[in-house]
Order: sequence, then C-alpha cells, then structure tokens
Amino acid sequence: MPPPSPPLRLLLDGDALVANWRWLDRASGRADCGAAVKADGYGLGAIEVTRRLIAAGCRDFFVATWAEAAALGRLPEGVSLSVLHGVRAEDMAAALESPARPVLDSAAMVARWKAHGRGRPCDVMVDTGMNRLGLSPEEARSGLLDGLAIETLMSHLACADEPENPMNERQLFTFRMLKGMIPARRYSLANSAGVCLGQRYAFGLTRPGLALYGGIPHADGAGARELRPVMAIEAQILQTRDIAAGTPVGYGATWAAPADTRVAILNIGYADGYLRMFGGGTGAARAGERRCPVAGRVSMDLLAVEIGDAPVGEGDWLRIDYDLAATAAATGLSQYELLTLPGRRYGRRWI
Repeated sequence: MPPPSPPLRLLLDGDALVANWRWLDRASGRADCGAAVKADGYGLGAIEVTRRLIAAGCRDFFVATWAEAAALGRLPEGVSLSVLHGVRAEDMAAALESPARPVLDSAAMVARWKAHGRGRPCDVMVDTGMNRLGLSPEEARSGLLDGLAIETLMSHLACADEPENPMNERQLFTFRMLKGMIPARRYSLANSAGVCLGQRYAFGLTRPGLALYGGIPHADGAGARELRPVMAIEAQILQTRDIAAGTPVGYGATWAAPADTRVAILNIGYADGYLRMFGGGTGAARAGERRCPVAGRVSMDLLAVEIGDAPVGEGDWLRIDYDLAATAAATGLSQYELLTLPGRRYGRRWI
C-alpha cells in the first residue's frame, strides 16, 4: 500500500523551468548555457530538473559535491557534470569512478589530481576577487597548471547582482587576462546575474542557477518580465475555527481577532522552512484571489491564517504567498534561501 500523500506540496512548473533556461541561453549569445543543479536543484529536485533541461538542450551541469553527482546517476552521452567543490583526498575514489569532472579550487587539489587523476580532464576555478574558492591569479599563471587537461577555466562574480558595482569590471579584466595566459577548451565567468550583465561576461559557457528557478537576479529587476516562477507552495487545511473578536490564536497569544472571523489551520510550519518571521501578518496564504494573513506565531508544524468568509474548509488547499523577489524584500532573506528552505516533508508535483 503506498504511503498517504503529504498535506503540503510544491507545485513545480516544468514549462517555466525550460522557458527560463531558453531565455538565459539566448541572453548568453554564442556561449553555451549550462545549469547549476546543486542543493538538489535549488530544492526543486535535481533529477527532474536535469532531465527536463537535457530535453531542452542543456549539456553542462554543476553540482557542489560528489554525493550530489552520485545522486544524479549517469547522464546521457554528451552531457557533462562538474563538481564545484573540487576533490578532497576522501573524494578521490568516487571521482575516479565518476564521469563528472572536479573543479580544482586549490594548489593541493591540483597536485592531488596530477598525482591520481590519470590524465583525465578537469575544470579549474580561479579567484578574481570573491575570496571564496579558487587559485589566486598568481598561482594560476605560475606554471602550477601545466600538464592538466583543463576543460573549463572559470571564476565567480561577487557583485553581479549590482550592475553598477565596479567590482564586476575589475573581475572581468582579471579573467580576460588569465584567459590569454592559461589554455583551456572553454572559459566561464557568468552566473545568473552575470548573464544579465551582457555578453561581454559570457565567454564560452554561462552557469545560471537562481534565474532558472524563477529568481530575479538583478537589483534593477533585469529579467523580471521574462523569467517565470517555477515553484509554488500549497498547504492543506486541517481544520477551520470560528474565532470571536478578541480571541487569541497561537503560542504566546500574540494575536487576537480584531472582529468575529474564521481561521484555517494549515499543515505547514518552521520545520518545513516556513520561518517564524512570517508570523504576525508578514506572511499570508491565498484562498483564490483573497489574501489570508498569518494569524499569530508560526509553529513547528502548523500555521493559522485568517480566512474570514472565504468558501474553504477542511481538506482544501491554500497557496502560500511566496513570490521570491517580493518575499525577499519583505523579510531580508535572499531568493536563494527562499528557494532552498522547503524541506523533505513536501510532496513535489511537476505540472
């Protein structure tokens, strides 16, 4: 007997995912457009995301770790997978068994791959100013990389979501200099926001992530008209309650009904990534077009919303207000956090 269906779900729009990738592919110009599917496809499900993007024409994918690479399984011929966090000593056995390529991020990783990688191709990350992962420019041009079969030389933009930030041009200048000194089959600098900076940043391969899933990568709203939301959250009503004026709801009795009303108790809470900051009316659900503000505090597994006379009851589903850009602006969370917060208790349904 199959397990009961969960009372909360993510509705995932496969057509929107593909449309977003195709827009990013066009914006990348002559460069190939890849896809970051780390963190389980930004929480949507890496296997399903990858399958749909392969069918749309994407041929380059990026995950964070070798465990994520293994979870994707063997990809079709002609499709490549890169592991962004490189290859630790304890990763070497898995790396040698996998068709995925490590992105070498340090001199120690370069030495390890030269000693044990059997001449197989790799990618290399060079730090052009973010000071996260990557070789320094001095290390990269010192001869350290001699003898490697470098598929993609890459770097990562620190401030691409701020189009006027001078850091973008400084990183572009440094990466162009390195491109002229370090041979590789392809070069890659642009993430989602980098794609929106223009084709000077595209080089031979772009690596969008956030924008694939409907996030708006630029502070000035670039892509806002073209990119479509992929994820929607729905939670089922477990119970409705008639609340008299002045009656408190939830832990701490921090909210009381301003008038006689009804509330719905939904099967979602902070254990599902719907954080306590959404309480007190900051967050809301939707009963059709009607906004139903959160009433009181968010519990671990439950949420009360004020539904008034909306024609809904036990067993009905309400959609949670979760527009990525608007919710990020209201809460101070990033769109990346909002995408990856929903946990394992959601059913995931592609539509």
